[in-house]
Amino acid sequence: MLSYRHAFHAGNHADVLKHLVLVQLTRYLAQKDKPFWYIDTHSGAGLYALDAGYAQKLAEYKDGIGRLWGRNDLPEPLADYVDLVRRINPDRRLVAYPGSPYFALWTLREQDRLRLFELHSKDARLLQENFAGAGRQVIVEPSDGFAGLKALLPPPPRRALVLIDPSYEDKHDYERVFHELKDSLARFAGGTYALWYPQLTRLDAHELPQRLKRLPAKGWINVALRVKEPAKDSFGMHGSGMFILNPPFTLHATLAEVMPFLVDALGVDSGAGYTLEQSES
Repeated sequence: MLSYRHAFHAGNHADVLKHLVLVQLTRYLAQKDKPFWYIDTHSGAGLYALDAGYAQKLAEYKDGIGRLWGRNDLPEPLADYVDLVRRINPDRRLVAYPGSPYFALWTLREQDRLRLFELHSKDARLLQENFAGAGRQVIVEPSDGFAGLKALLPPPPRRALVLIDPSYEDKHDYERVFHELKDSLARFAGGTYALWYPQLTRLDAHELPQRLKRLPAKGWINVALRVKEPAKDSFGMHGSGMFILNPPFTLHATLAEVMPFLVDALGVDSGAGYTLEQSES
């Protein structure tokens, strides 16, 4: 049974990194006239309240988007990301946070398409409600995103960005994401694939990025933000990462500019830091 609800964690440090990267990817793909598809295998509810309900229980957003909200010294890529969050907070009060599908919708063109999957029944229903007025551009499927991904690759325009963002509450997710990416590359070698992963003390979480480097992609970038030292009791997430297969050539330089700023802005203790590496050309 699925129990994970992203609403508890909306706007936290992991969301900041994930959505910063996502916006950079969609902005780049939209530079060419030819359309592309955005495919999200774990879309969640799409929109989250920060001033009530689940988000207030942990208030993780306060150490994520909350630390960037009032600043006027953000590097341009971060300012672009924060400006998108402001689209649903028009009076400058931080009361709501968009999920990945909204960041994609706001940065795509009319000719581009979104294919959104969510398996959790309650979140799938909320996702459908949130995108009910989006028209033909967005299709929401209340089903398993991994199975749906297989059916969509290769997409008709032969251009796509795939975001894979499971909760990893099931330990088999680590093995599954590796094999799904391997299968996806075999079906559609030219796609851009972005995988979010948690930084935890467990071995399979630590080994996942190293395994992904061996996938048969043309190139890769691995970026991770660590906000604190791992807990002595090994409980909880001390950071997260994004592993991008077939990334834009501009992405590494952008992240090299932004990541030191994010460490200073979101770091909790002396254990804060970042990883940024890419495949050899």
